[in-house]
Amino acid sequence: MMADDQEPEAAQTAAAGLDEVDVEQNVPDVQAETETEAEAVPQGQDEAGQEAEAVSEPAADADAEGDEAAGGADAAPAPAAAAPKPEPVAIVAPKERRRLKRAAKAPGTRGPVSAEDRQAERDALRAKNAKARRGERLKARAAKPVSEAAPPEPIEHAVGRPRARQGIVVSDKAAKTITVRVDTSRRHRRYKKIVRSSKTLHAHDEHDEAHEGDLVRVVETRPLSATKRWRLLEVLERAK
Repeated sequence: MMADDQEPEAAQTAAAGLDEVDVEQNVPDVQAETETEAEAVPQGQDEAGQEAEAVSEPAADADAEGDEAAGGADAAPAPAAAAPKPEPVAIVAPKERRRLKRAAKAPGTRGPVSAEDRQAERDALRAKNAKARRGERLKARAAKPVSEAAPPEPIEHAVGRPRARQGIVVSDKAAKTITVRVDTSRRHRRYKKIVRSSKTLHAHDEHDEAHEGDLVRVVETRPLSATKRWRLLEVLERAK
């Protein structure tokens, strides 16, 4: 009876020992799993922390920009980009300016030009200017209103009234020629004095009618000689 009782107890003791061995063997596995999970958790936390930092950086930048904008509203506006300074204008003397203008108008260096070519260029320029003037005249005539009154008829030959003088014959020695003294008197414009003067004329006397001392009238005519521009018209009074 005692042996039978010892056998179950030994069996139970053996079973209990096996269970303790199993528990001891399983404990390291649980510890290993716990350590693996603990290592995994910090890695995830690190990734979450990096994402949080990445999100927080734009937010911080936005806050900084908002602070700058708020501060800029109170402060003076920031200066714009510096504009480029204008280049200094060179001051040219009037004489130099005229020289440059003439040089710009002058033709380029073309070498020596013959006299015939220069004359041909002048003729072409004159013809061009004449054509421009004709065009301007035609435009002016077209713009000018046409008068309704008929223009006066042209006179083929208008003869003016010939001058006549009255004087005394002072010489009749030359053939068909008499010398007549014409006396004139006038009042001076400023001093109101009577100023007397005389002038001699050579007149043509075709029939030698006048003699020395006669009062005659002569009239202007065409040149009859080197000195004769007058001819005898009539004898007014004979000499006594």
